[in-house]
Amino acid sequence: MTKLSIKIAMALAIVSVVCAFVPAFAIEEVEAKKFWDECLTKMSPKCTLDIVEEIFWNGTVSDACCRELCLEGKVCHDTLIKYMADRPSFIAREPEYLAKKDALWTRCMSIKITV
Repeated sequence: MTKLSIKIAMALAIVSVVCAFVPAFAIEEVEAKKFWDECLTKMSPKCTLDIVEEIFWNGTVSDACCRELCLEGKVCHDTLIKYMADRPSFIAREPEYLAKKDALWTRCMSIKITV
């Protein structure tokens, strides 16, 4: 009987801990989704797709899209790419994607400055 009580107490403790953290994760996910939607609606669909293709595949971002990206801002760019890189299908190569994100931002800023 004591073993059963201990198992039940442990199970309740684990469920309590999980329930305490799930709402926090849900809030972060909702905020990221909201930010994602706001950023994507401010850029042209073609530029958004070009940026995603350059970072996650082998696409290329035009100078015009670089200017759109710079107008959108670094916080938006960083948040969007981090949000995508955290997805299960991309997480294994997240450091590579984050490095490509930074390289793209640097290149786009240099294009913006020279124009």
